[in-house]
Amino acid sequence: MDTKPSNAFIGASWVALLAGVAAFIIGLWNAQMQLNEKGYYFATLMYGLFAAISLQKSVRDQLEGIPVTGVYYGLSWFSTLLAVALLVVGLWNANLTLSEKGFYAMSFLLSLFAAIAVQKNTRDNRSQNATPETPALS
Repeated sequence: MDTKPSNAFIGASWVALLAGVAAFIIGLWNAQMQLNEKGYYFATLMYGLFAAISLQKSVRDQLEGIPVTGVYYGLSWFSTLLAVALLVVGLWNANLTLSEKGFYAMSFLLSLFAAIAVQKNTRDNRSQNATPETPALS
């Protein structure tokens, strides 16, 4: 049963993604840490977003019977878990208050979840709008 997501869910997903990413980046901008530390957290966020979207796509492809290699599927899971682990290790060893660590963790997780929701909505919309002449894009 393919149903198109509601406009409210699409909007909420985009707002959550923008809010999570913006909060994380603004927090980094204002943080009293060295530039290399800021770069580490920013790269971890970008890696996590890409990995989460890749994982959502590979899981969805498998559910829809679209071939996905075991290597790509495994790498998607590994990359997503690694991005979370990199953030945890970075925050564990950071000289930040607990509230700052919680802020970064929550904005990171919000961003990953919202990226998955935005990808799902995009794919659902494409599959609903596809015609035989213009197949849906993954």
